[in-house]
Amino acid sequence: MVEKVAIVTGSNKGLGFAVVKGLCKKFKGKVYLTARNKTRGSEAVKKLNKDNLFPEFHVLDISNIDSVKEFADFIKEKHGGLDVLVNNAAILEWDEIYPSYEVAKRNIDVNYKSLLTIEEYLYPLLRDGARVVNVSSSCGHLSNLKNKEWIDMFLKQDLKVDEVNQFVENYLESVKNGTFDRNNFADGGKHAEHRVSKIAATALTFIQQRKYGRRNISINAVHPGHVKTDMANGGGETDADEAADVILYLILDASPNLKGVFMWHNKKLIDWYDPEGDFYCTGLW
Repeated sequence: MVEKVAIVTGSNKGLGFAVVKGLCKKFKGKVYLTARNKTRGSEAVKKLNKDNLFPEFHVLDISNIDSVKEFADFIKEKHGGLDVLVNNAAILEWDEIYPSYEVAKRNIDVNYKSLLTIEEYLYPLLRDGARVVNVSSSCGHLSNLKNKEWIDMFLKQDLKVDEVNQFVENYLESVKNGTFDRNNFADGGKHAEHRVSKIAATALTFIQQRKYGRRNISINAVHPGHVKTDMANGGGETDADEAADVILYLILDASPNLKGVFMWHNKKLIDWYDPEGDFYCTGLW
């Protein structure tokens, strides 16, 4: 019998670490804790070992194509495929409320464009019945946008990746050339780069579900709450273990028919296609 495999990106601390911990307790198969830094990743594994939990560790820098390809080759050679993928790794440079072009581009490269690289190299390894969870946030809901042209584009049921990419590039170009308009976003456009990256990531979730759904693969997005992590700059309202619960639910307990949804931290299904909804992020992220 083929051993099942679960992978969590950016999981040496915070929410990703909590997800790995939960999977080690409940998932019947091999669990991979991944991180960019080998030392920090290995230390995270040792910490779990003290609780009699034994994930495997592998270096994975999701923003580096060579690193993703190397990891995919490793998984293919050792396991032949994978069954669970949690795309958790993300960044937010808290002090840059209205970021420079370099900061905005770095956020989008990690939080959104890396998902395209992961799709290219890891999705071909997804086995039938696999479950993918893209960790979004309240910043990833459509209500974060106020620009009607953008909203109308995202409301299209046949939205294409090229259109999402163009949205991202238009935002980055506006930051680069000084034409960025705060009125295009909720909450005065604070951390617009994070809103853009997470909206794009959530929209990509739905596009991917249409693409891979015929293989009985479930691909969903989730807002795990405002988690107490380094990225929340000391803020956050939800403990990482508590926040991990909704992700573990989508992996382990949710119906396999639950596909292409945006789930809130309380396990409620939220209508992502509601631009007037009161779901946009304020204050935190």
